[in-house]
Amino acid sequence: MSFDPYIHFQGNCAEAMTFYSSLFGADDLQIMRYSQTPDGPPEFAGSDLVLHASLVLGGRVLMASDYPPGMPGLPQQSVSVSHTLPDAQKARAVFDALSEGGAEIMAFGETFFCEGFGMVRDRFGTHWMIGGPMKEFA
Repeated sequence: MSFDPYIHFQGNCAEAMTFYSSLFGADDLQIMRYSQTPDGPPEFAGSDLVLHASLVLGGRVLMASDYPPGMPGLPQQSVSVSHTLPDAQKARAVFDALSEGGAEIMAFGETFFCEGFGMVRDRFGTHWMIGGPMKEFA
């Protein structure tokens, strides 16, 4: 049993998940569109919006979708996706890539708990906490 993040977008889910898949070197990315919904309502028929996407990386899953056609919604605002990498250089590179077109929340740097850590809201509105590696505590 596990908890897996599920994030919502307003029309750019496929672009975001494709970017994340490339950036993180995902093992698998699956995307299903609203138009592929069996017996879906008429407004789903021609929609290119994402009904469900899943990105698998090292046995962990990040899932996402666009809001249904015609439904307003607010993209993720109070949740961050945390990702830890094996070294600070790799973590910094991921942080920098996510920062392009986004907004830095906490500058990347050494902290008391991590050799490198930073927080960012990417250009898709997703909040990230990127770090690595964790420091050992006595």
